[in-house]
Amino acid sequence: MRIILATSNQGKVKEFQSWISAYEVVAYSDVMPSFEIEETGLTFKENALIKARAVYEKLDTKNDIVLSDDSGISVPLLGGEPGIYSARYAGINANAKENLTKLIAALKDKGVQKTPAFYTAAIALVCAKGEFCVHGWMHGDAIAQERGNNGFGYDPMFIPCGYDQTLGELGESVKKAFSHRARALELAYIVLKSLK
Repeated sequence: MRIILATSNQGKVKEFQSWISAYEVVAYSDVMPSFEIEETGLTFKENALIKARAVYEKLDTKNDIVLSDDSGISVPLLGGEPGIYSARYAGINANAKENLTKLIAALKDKGVQKTPAFYTAAIALVCAKGEFCVHGWMHGDAIAQERGNNGFGYDPMFIPCGYDQTLGELGESVKKAFSHRARALELAYIVLKSLK
């Protein structure tokens, strides 16, 4: 039983391969031509399911499980922004640096240097036995400055609860131990084992 990831991002593929090493994990673009998936959902769960369904529908065999994740950071002070728009906060073709810069500017506009924030990860599984979705969260504070070069995305401005360093300053092993995606994957792994 293979797990087909609804992504062609090789960095994400390697990440998932290390987390669920008991399974063969491949990118969907390894088994079919890449295609555009429009994320029209209003929640992380909806978007994760949209991506997983789109890939599952195009599979030649229905013996595989399609796994997809949708994640992002939310800042309650900003009405939950960027939320599901985390990857395109500064525009459709924005890069991670532009998104980070826009969020720091938004905090400065509010006159704060630090405010509560949280990451959400929704992981969807679609297979012959049905559709499943689990969530993981990581709470902490968003700060109005960039600190550290580790991680990616908004990591240099996010300080997880219990720490005084940003994810950009903390080592990858710390993040892997308690991140939103790690917590969601623990639950996804339970679902996977039940599908054997």
